[in-house]
Amino acid sequence: MSNRLPLVLRQLRRAPQPLGRLRGLPVPCRASSTGGESGGREGLLGQRRLRDGQARSSCSPGSRAPRAPDSIVREVIQNSKEALRLLQEKNPAFKPVLAIIQAGDENLMQEINQNLAEEAGLNITHICLPPDSSEDEIIDEILKINEDTRVHGLALQISENSFSNKVLNALTPEKDVDGVTDINLGKLVRGDAHECFVSPVARAVIELLEKSEGVNLDGKKILVIGAHGSVEAALQCLFQRRGSLTMSSQWKAPQLQSKLHEADVVILGSPKPEEIPLTWIQPGTTVLNCSHDFLSGKVGCASPGVHSSGHIEEEDVSLLAAALRIQNMVSSGRRWLREQQHRRWRLHCLKLQPLSPVPSDIEISRGQTPKAVDVLAKEIGLLADEIEIYGKSKAKVRLSLLERLKDQADGKYVLVAGITPTPLGEGKSTVTIGLVQALTAHLNVNSFACLRQPSQGPTFGVKGGAAGGGYAQVIPMEEFNLHLTGDIHAITAANNLLAAAIDTRILHENTQTDKALYNRLVPLVNGVREFSEIQLARLKKLGINKTNPSTLTEEEMSRFARLDIDPSTITWQRVLDTNDRFLRKITIGQAGTEKGYSRQAQFDIAVASEIMAVLALTDSLTDMKARLGRMVVASDKSGQPVTAEDLGVTGALTVLMKDAIKPTLMQTLEGTPVFVHAGPFANIAHGNSSVLADKIALKLVGEEGFVVTEAGFGADIGMEKFFNIKCRASGLVPNVVVLVATVRALKMHGGGPSVTPGVPLKKEYTEENIQLVADGCCNLQKQIQIAQLFGVPVVVAVNVFKTDTRAEIDLVCELAKRAGAFDAVPCYHWSVGGRGSVDLAQAVREAASKRSRFQFLYDVQLPIVEKIRTIAQAVYGAKDIELSPMAQSKIDRYTEQGFGNLPICMAKTHLSLSHQPDKKGVPKDFILPISDVRASIGAGFIYPLVGTMSTMPGLPTRPCFYDIDLDTETEQVKGLF
Repeated sequence: MSNRLPLVLRQLRRAPQPLGRLRGLPVPCRASSTGGESGGREGLLGQRRLRDGQARSSCSPGSRAPRAPDSIVREVIQNSKEALRLLQEKNPAFKPVLAIIQAGDENLMQEINQNLAEEAGLNITHICLPPDSSEDEIIDEILKINEDTRVHGLALQISENSFSNKVLNALTPEKDVDGVTDINLGKLVRGDAHECFVSPVARAVIELLEKSEGVNLDGKKILVIGAHGSVEAALQCLFQRRGSLTMSSQWKAPQLQSKLHEADVVILGSPKPEEIPLTWIQPGTTVLNCSHDFLSGKVGCASPGVHSSGHIEEEDVSLLAAALRIQNMVSSGRRWLREQQHRRWRLHCLKLQPLSPVPSDIEISRGQTPKAVDVLAKEIGLLADEIEIYGKSKAKVRLSLLERLKDQADGKYVLVAGITPTPLGEGKSTVTIGLVQALTAHLNVNSFACLRQPSQGPTFGVKGGAAGGGYAQVIPMEEFNLHLTGDIHAITAANNLLAAAIDTRILHENTQTDKALYNRLVPLVNGVREFSEIQLARLKKLGINKTNPSTLTEEEMSRFARLDIDPSTITWQRVLDTNDRFLRKITIGQAGTEKGYSRQAQFDIAVASEIMAVLALTDSLTDMKARLGRMVVASDKSGQPVTAEDLGVTGALTVLMKDAIKPTLMQTLEGTPVFVHAGPFANIAHGNSSVLADKIALKLVGEEGFVVTEAGFGADIGMEKFFNIKCRASGLVPNVVVLVATVRALKMHGGGPSVTPGVPLKKEYTEENIQLVADGCCNLQKQIQIAQLFGVPVVVAVNVFKTDTRAEIDLVCELAKRAGAFDAVPCYHWSVGGRGSVDLAQAVREAASKRSRFQFLYDVQLPIVEKIRTIAQAVYGAKDIELSPMAQSKIDRYTEQGFGNLPICMAKTHLSLSHQPDKKGVPKDFILPISDVRASIGAGFIYPLVGTMSTMPGLPTRPCFYDIDLDTETEQVKGLF
């Protein structure tokens, strides 16, 4: 029987001529209209009543002309096809998928669904389970489909006994195209049919009665027999909406005969038992069979024909129900697409109850209960399979999101920078958090904060963490500052693997012949010798076009096997994430097993690793792998660069970094989203959070939303590198710079006494001093001018401390505006949260509405020396630069090696615009000394060293770890800040 089905359904595609009756579908056997029963199919088909004959003569006057069921099915499919076509015009890659879970081997309905889906342009995936599958086995399959973002609808083709509440409600309502879940039924009963999926079977019954039989249902008495569950509930609701009087009954009910005598329309929800006499059904009654057994493909002969003037064949119901299921599928796809488009987040923000005086950061953090991270993810439009949850309050976000949202317009891009800071820092992270709390929690604007992951070194050293502070911070702050999701540990492992590979390779090349070295690099395994993929890449780089290891000449084997690393040129150091001054200079190779091959080396802090800079600038896993391979670790004895790819370690590094590439989702105190990702050292690297976090956030906030990220140190360092390095790598264009200033820092630049961590501030900083503020605003004015070099509007955020006076704050705002700032506003987020930065948020929104005139400071094709000079003169205000012989030699080498067209990442003190930390304000007429020049080729920049630059901080006399402890009863961290 099923072999004939495709031939029958092909008639649906023969537009535009009308179809005849759809033959070939199996139907239950019936009796003739005279009451005699027949068990033969031919007898049944010969006795079907003509839809356009006397069977319809009883239609009420004024009703619409009856239509053949076939034309109704065609109309539904054609409408669905056209609706899908319109969706795909705007979303070419979109194609909804219907999943059908079948427990059994009946294939009738599967073929119907398959053919109609193909006709409409949908895809179907079919999960076939054994007939005796348990409830739990079915639910397991349902849960898998629920989480599969490729599937937009799910239908069950299982036995009646398997339709338990537990099974039905395992379906996610958004994919329940058969309308069987309690949520969809509840919305239907409540009158919200436009928000839910309605049972296709129930809709088919109504459509056929009204359109095919021409029945006006208003006032009719409807009897539903033997139905149950979702179909019965949907039928009753739909009939009542049309003014019908609805009755329900089971076949064995004692009042069945009397109810049948009263009914104008009878709906058979299950096969009629043989013991029920046909004479109970009155002549002229319209009878319709929507038995679940038939719809599941279980064909029998249990429902005999009846005396009636209108009788709809069972195949009409099944075929139309399948078509309406396809229609529901298209609606599901439309809803899904709408959910992917920009919308204002339905974000549940957390309420703050600020205290005065303001408690410690950790007390504030612990006093707020964060939302579960999966709840936050759903609120901002992330799908379940796009996050990897770490505990309760943080999650990794998968990069597949970028592909899903590739056509989404980006939001506005805001950079938080600062004036030249005191050694205490001026609160850029705090301003960043306060701004996004104000935008989202108080102005109802989608916004994201993107922050660097803090190093463990400062956390246990002297500075503390970087989660913001007061009532503007990321929570839980102890998780933010300790380990997070392990990215820095992954970088440490990858960095040190590469360091080990360098020294190991030098040792083996020094102690083995060419042949022995080659045989060990390309060993015989199970009688076969072959090159690995990365070794083939090295052969290609060397110009050796051979793939068979046995065909290389001795000269080719030597070139392949020997890197000839010059130990004096090694720039790759080992790292760890702890401040340890005694590792700044070490000697390695002291064990007897290393055969005397020792050399001087050093440890850097983990965030100073080039791998961290690579992580921050990459835009995909493929790009990261390529960047890791390009990292130059030394030169060979002929002066050519030696890379991680030459050492054969690229793939292993990528494996160690495969999870670290995913940004970590957290939240602010007010429940707004934060991405924490990457944390390059702001001296020898660019000091910004990751390109990937920014790109994902810009898609999630939508065109009217905001992504706020921060740059390390003052605007002369962090902002300049953000624009010239990060924006080049990402292609993103900033809309606004928020320049953070404090009265404290301006007083220092105006001639105030030195500020030292751990030492109480002098009275100049705690008492009003208008003159010091006025004198120090020269630094603020200079930083505003630096931002204007790039064509980006500046909003000055005065981060208010409790000792600042109104007169001091007003003076700073006035002088900032005179210097060309778009606006300048005081901010009180530290003491009251986002509410204290609403003025800043409004100023940023207004500034972002202006047209961006962003431009880079220099052309990367300029010689390295000219790029350095441009930054020194235009940004720092230097008269000129002075290169040491070593610096000039390195510039010549990098230019010769082909790296001269990379951007510049200046490594200088952050405590002054000049190279001398004690020179405050705006130093003039100084010569900027360049002591050395190094390269991060994988990250993609050259970094000149201005003076000496430590890449391994040391611990102070009294580090922060004196105050840090763990309550062993509650497992709570104590004394972190």
